[in-house]
Amino acid sequence: MSDVLTPQLEEKIAQAVSLLQQAESQYQGNLVLANSLGAEDMVLADLLAQHLPGIGQFVLDTGRLPEETLTLLAKFSERYPQLKVDVYYPDATAVEGFVRDHGINAFYESQALRKACCGVRKLEPLKRALAGRAAWITGLRREQSVTRDAVELSEWDAANGLQKLNPLADWTLAEIWAYIKHFDVPYNALHDQHYPSIGCAPCTRSITVGEDVRAGRWWWENPENRECGLHAAASSSIPLRTSR
Repeated sequence: MSDVLTPQLEEKIAQAVSLLQQAESQYQGNLVLANSLGAEDMVLADLLAQHLPGIGQFVLDTGRLPEETLTLLAKFSERYPQLKVDVYYPDATAVEGFVRDHGINAFYESQALRKACCGVRKLEPLKRALAGRAAWITGLRREQSVTRDAVELSEWDAANGLQKLNPLADWTLAEIWAYIKHFDVPYNALHDQHYPSIGCAPCTRSITVGEDVRAGRWWWENPENRECGLHAAASSSIPLRTSR
């Protein structure tokens, strides 16, 4: 992929920075980036490092992340010492209970058990990470999957009760990688092994040419159901207001 910043991409970068600056002003810093350490979130982290280092970030360590993801987390602090990143872990007692009752890899058995595992390892820590926040920032893009094709730049997150900002909603995958290459942004080594979307190790596989970028996530389920619950569909588009 090209590392050239086309005029169109430069315009999208400016739009993303403007959205984030407006949000920081409106919410008086009470917003945070949910950083999965995927390619999109590394672009957002780099944008914050360059323009808005005061906006905090958090990472959800589910306890089943690939080694490559943890390696990137270690590199992150070295590359961006000016950024504050909090790491949230699942409640150990809840994880022990789930594994005791259902088994270590129960998520393969049914969608209900898979979502229950996501609930313990991701959703409960997310609620703690978002507690008291007015807005959060994500790397969602419309191009990623059928479950995300209606993502807006700014929308109300009814499930979590706060505004959700998706500055890269209209970016293409090629533009994500052009940015990464141009600014030499660190990224997960698994991306070079055909893992465009990376979650927990047992729930992520590489994809083949022509497959959807999220085909490697929960591949045993139907595409329209491949979400963990972090990004509930019950959102409504609400324009970002300008602070006065």
